[in-house]
Amino acid sequence: MEATLGRFLLAVFLISAGFLVYLLVNRLVLRRAAQNESIPGARRGLPVILYFTTPDCLPCRTVQRPALQKVQAVWGERLQVIEVDATRQSDLASRWGVLSVPTTFLLDSRGKPRFVNHGATRAEKLLEQLNQLVRG
Repeated sequence: MEATLGRFLLAVFLISAGFLVYLLVNRLVLRRAAQNESIPGARRGLPVILYFTTPDCLPCRTVQRPALQKVQAVWGERLQVIEVDATRQSDLASRWGVLSVPTTFLLDSRGKPRFVNHGATRAEKLLEQLNQLVRG
């Protein structure tokens, strides 16, 4: 009984520590991204989803791109989605702290990065993040 409780507490600790590290990494990536100049082609006054991908990224094609298309269909002209090929623009990906693809950044209407998603992100989560951007 004691050994089981000990293992359970250890698992809770490790999961909590992993989650805290994830939050810290996201905060650091956003802080680094905020130091970048404006994105070429980004229009001021609109929220932007900056989407880093590569031509050979299967989750990008099968999960992320359809999710972004769904979000774009909902938001229409009130949103700009900018796709960046991380292999062709590796310097830009590096400046933004992109370590894997797909990675999406959500920028508010002033161009400030507010959310970062590492890996494929569902349309519902992106819509929720966009609504938080608008609410301020």
